[in-house]
Amino acid sequence: MWFALTILLLLALGALHLWWSRRFREARAASESETARLKNRQVQALSEAQAQQAALFDSMAEGFLLLDARGRIQMSNRAFKELFAISAELPGRTVLEVVRLHELADLVARLVREDRVLGYELRHHGDTTRCIEVNAASIRDSSGGLLGTVLVFHDLTRVKRLEESSSDLVANVSHELRTPISMIKGYVETLLSGAKDDPAALTRFLGIIERHSNRLALLIDDLLVSSELESGRASLALEAVALRPIVDRVFEELEPRARARGVNLVNKVTDLVAHADGDRLRQVFVNLIDNAIKYGRQEGVVTVGGRALDDRLLQLCVSDDGPGLPPEALSRLFEPFYRLDKARSREHGGTGLGLSIVRDIIRRHGGEIWVESEASKGAAFFFTVPRHVAGQPVQTSLL
Repeated sequence: MWFALTILLLLALGALHLWWSRRFREARAASESETARLKNRQVQALSEAQAQQAALFDSMAEGFLLLDARGRIQMSNRAFKELFAISAELPGRTVLEVVRLHELADLVARLVREDRVLGYELRHHGDTTRCIEVNAASIRDSSGGLLGTVLVFHDLTRVKRLEESSSDLVANVSHELRTPISMIKGYVETLLSGAKDDPAALTRFLGIIERHSNRLALLIDDLLVSSELESGRASLALEAVALRPIVDRVFEELEPRARARGVNLVNKVTDLVAHADGDRLRQVFVNLIDNAIKYGRQEGVVTVGGRALDDRLLQLCVSDDGPGLPPEALSRLFEPFYRLDKARSREHGGTGLGLSIVRDIIRRHGGEIWVESEASKGAAFFFTVPRHVAGQPVQTSLL
């Protein structure tokens, strides 16, 4: 009997051992499964956090760079790569390997000793020269040891250009105003000194004063128009405008000047209709055609043509068969106060703002303007304007 009880006890213990072993394996499997699930969730959460962090940094307008204690790149954003035109992978490389600017390498070296450097300016000479401001700070542990460096890059190129343009504009305006004012002042002083008693001198001097007063008034008007267009304050009365009548009207106005130089005016514009401000387009044609008459070939031909580029845009062209323009002038013609021949331009009464105003008018219409020219083969000014949408009334009369 004791033997039987012993056998039964051993069997019970064996069964209990098997049961606990199975439960242990199930518990361990469940624990491992839960651990794996938690690990996957942690990896997923980390991946999502990294993706959000990358998206955040890539959305920054400023370039961002994170370096480790050895000065090697750990993280960068899209703006940094675009700023320096970089397409290669950056992690693990040094700043000098990537950008090749010793000034930037010197800045990183300074941050080993300094906590921050603000307003550090440098120039990057790539396809275009860029002026860049860098704000940088070192990351340190509790004992002051260097852990890494953060650099933020601001592209100041446009700001610098605007500052230079503003400075140039003030200088040019001052110069342009000084000449007629000096002439007026000089002749008035001459008249007050006694020349007014000479009828012939009085008439001649008053004529000169009137001419320079008109030039001064024209310059001020052009400055006001240019300022309104650049600031966006000038409103456009957009409507459907037939272009051929506008060119015909401008030809009528400029015919005396064309006849004086023996220039033949040719209107090749067909039934094109633009969605534009008729008065502003007339101002564009007056300036371009007048320039073609003045600076083209004497007894030459000035031609105005146009075509539809697609359902949205029209392309117009004013061309002459004169001496053409030098290549270095093509990119600067639309700058305020730029003159290819300053003496000749002033002789014709130009203010130096005409083409700048034309450019601003075309841009306000959402179009573009450019010039093509070869020496001894004339110059052609092209510009685009929005095309009229069928079904709207067309304006054919002008003020």
